[in-house]
Amino acid sequence: MSSLDESLATKSEWRRALLQARRNVAEDARSSEATALQEALLRWLDGQQVRTVTAYVPVGGEPGSPGTLDALRDAGLRVLLPVVVRNGPLEWAEFTGPDSLRPAGFGLLEPAGERLGPAAIGEADALLVPALGVDHRGVRLGRGAGHYDRSLPMAAPDAPRIGVVRDQEFVAELPGEAHDVRMTGVLTPGRGIVALPM
Repeated sequence: MSSLDESLATKSEWRRALLQARRNVAEDARSSEATALQEALLRWLDGQQVRTVTAYVPVGGEPGSPGTLDALRDAGLRVLLPVVVRNGPLEWAEFTGPDSLRPAGFGLLEPAGERLGPAAIGEADALLVPALGVDHRGVRLGRGAGHYDRSLPMAAPDAPRIGVVRDQEFVAELPGEAHDVRMTGVLTPGRGIVALPM
């Protein structure tokens, strides 16, 4: 992917290239990357004062695995998952186990429990944020719907915002805008958690 860094200028070009690259990842590579992500995340959390974390159920080639949600709960953490509500900010509900998930729009799985509202993101001590790419400055490229862009400003200011990507999706520079909420860290399978900006 790094060979494309210099030639891609717009967010839409980056999205196309990153999504195509994800489609080409073999299943065994996805599985080994998910294991590495989970192990690195749990090591990092062991040294943090985190009681509540936001996470997500990976879909469509997103890095990670649903098993990580169970591992977070087993570590004693409260796990909040996003609920997509039209074009507004994300709502949140607690993950209480695999049986608490139900199919939702966009091919997503979401928690079936009580919705806690958009402001619940502010209860999280750390945020795991899905991304197509993250750059060395902390610019995050999402899928373009803007749900996280509308939600992240409601997070606690001191809560780490960690974009989760594959190693090839952590790049030198992505197109960013002034209103983008920057990530304060990135989690990749090969590097673990890296503080941003670099």
